[in-house]
Amino acid sequence: MISPKNILKEYWNYTTFREPQEEIIQAVLDQKDTIALLPTGGGKSICFQVPALVKEGVCVVISPLIALMQDQVENLKKRNIKATLIKSGSSQDDMIALFDNIKFGNYKFLYISPERLQSLFIQQKLKELNISFIAIDEAHCISEWGHDFRPSYRNIKILKELIPNTNFIALTATANQRVLEDIAKNLDLKKTTVFKKSFYRENLAYQIFNVEDKLLRLIQIFTKTKTPAIVYVSSRKRTEEIARFLTANNFKSSFYHGGLSAKEKQNAYQNWMTEKTKIMVATNAFGMGIDKPNVGVVIHFDFPFSLENYIQESGRAGRNEKKSFAVLLKNENDILKYKELVKKGLPTILEVKEIHKKLYQYFRISTGEISEELFQFQLSEFSKKYQLSQKKVEAVLKILANNGIIEITNTFNQKSTVIFNTSSKNVISYAINNIDTKIFIDSLLRTYTGLFKQEVKVDEFLLAKKSKTTSRHIIANLQRLHEDKILEYRRVKTDSEIQFLVPREDDRTINRCSKEIVQFLKQKEKKSEDFLAYISNQNVCRSIQILDYFDEKSTQKCGICDVCLSDKRAKKEDLSLHILALLNKKTSLTSQEIRQQLQANEKDILIHLRTLLSENKVQINHQNKYQIK
Repeated sequence: MISPKNILKEYWNYTTFREPQEEIIQAVLDQKDTIALLPTGGGKSICFQVPALVKEGVCVVISPLIALMQDQVENLKKRNIKATLIKSGSSQDDMIALFDNIKFGNYKFLYISPERLQSLFIQQKLKELNISFIAIDEAHCISEWGHDFRPSYRNIKILKELIPNTNFIALTATANQRVLEDIAKNLDLKKTTVFKKSFYRENLAYQIFNVEDKLLRLIQIFTKTKTPAIVYVSSRKRTEEIARFLTANNFKSSFYHGGLSAKEKQNAYQNWMTEKTKIMVATNAFGMGIDKPNVGVVIHFDFPFSLENYIQESGRAGRNEKKSFAVLLKNENDILKYKELVKKGLPTILEVKEIHKKLYQYFRISTGEISEELFQFQLSEFSKKYQLSQKKVEAVLKILANNGIIEITNTFNQKSTVIFNTSSKNVISYAINNIDTKIFIDSLLRTYTGLFKQEVKVDEFLLAKKSKTTSRHIIANLQRLHEDKILEYRRVKTDSEIQFLVPREDDRTINRCSKEIVQFLKQKEKKSEDFLAYISNQNVCRSIQILDYFDEKSTQKCGICDVCLSDKRAKKEDLSLHILALLNKKTSLTSQEIRQQLQANEKDILIHLRTLLSENKVQINHQNKYQIK
């Protein structure tokens, strides 16, 4: 049997494991049920990928996000490791071919969503495989007390019945004791070996600043900080705006969000990794598989949703063990906006039922019917038709997906494109002769630049909003210009794809999981309250607050967060006052006598004495003693 260290060297080109990876891998190889809590940057994937390559058979990996699965499968393929996943919308014939390939093609990894485990067909196909062990990624999703509860994770333990002699490894980056106990209980783990790495980061300074002009603060930070950095923002539009602002101020920046094409994402990522652009401005879509050791600062320009998200994103700084910074910028307006966003994103159970029902109506699915069709879905169009908040619809779609009612795949990177295939002179001439489309052409040219040089992504709904018309009217205009050979219009009809996993039963479907939905919504609200409490607490060391949140009891102050630095400054100011008060009582004293009287550090005493001398508050007499001037 090849050793784990040889596997690590052969496929990852590392010679040693991080603490406690080796012990976790050994527990998996010893066929023990294992839970691994490794904060961001702890190298969770290695803990199941290495033993899977040591053992015979295929490792089944349960993962919550299709994007996450695709990312890991691609990374494994780049290392010449055979891995695959069950894609959304796969037909039964597709899956038969897939399982045959796994069985006879020496595949080492099969990635699957927990919702797929409900399929009796897939359960039967899994029984036919030689499975080495089961890995559950993002295992906190199994607990209703976790920050991203997914009831479908509760179905995973069926694998214990299907493959009774196979051990499990559950992995998470964010869990407290209650969540760890929930994971063990709900997965039906036996004699579980638990590995916990502390959330304490000695080299990471958590700092929260109240600022009105955040852009100015970015300039100040990047003037001082020359290391690679990440700036997290809440919207796709803002990534581009801030990256442009920083680049205009001579700080080369890339931007990254879920709406970019695969090529655009890869270019942005490579430019940042090679430090062609040292700053990455991104939404939380930028995170999966990011392992750049020398990131010196992670800045939250906008609030993350929860402390768990904050710790995961901040934890991408300082992996080389050098001093680094996790900076959050805030003001009163941010807090009000955050509360409003939380409120908008938390639907009531009645709203969940209403949107769920309208989803079936929208696609004309009858009561009792289930369709295996993959439906093209446009969020803004659906929301507009039923006069619903897009935020609420997004939240409900996630709830329905989490509860195994639908499967939804984002296809935001597939945008319609336009390029003029004639000269600007011909376009002007066409507009004069077709007065009804002149206003539309003018609007198109004002909204997008570069249309005569390259294909440009366009948003029909944005154009409709600007022209105060319907998207159908915009599409009709673009199609007419395409037919008249004025431009080339490649239309994409959707930003998502939806597949229904259960028959239509309206309220009865939601009633079956209403308890879990209500608990999920309460937890979301509680997480937002905990986050606000953290950023508002200016009395307790940031590290102590974080450790306490994750059930690690500590009274050791980090000494480098904004709270600790504020305490130090206050103490220094107090020390000057104490020195002056002491000298007012005594005629004169040496620095040693002052130190003994105040029981303070000699270095601090000397610093304060020098300051008081420079301020002409004290003087040195002929006996080389200090006295009031």
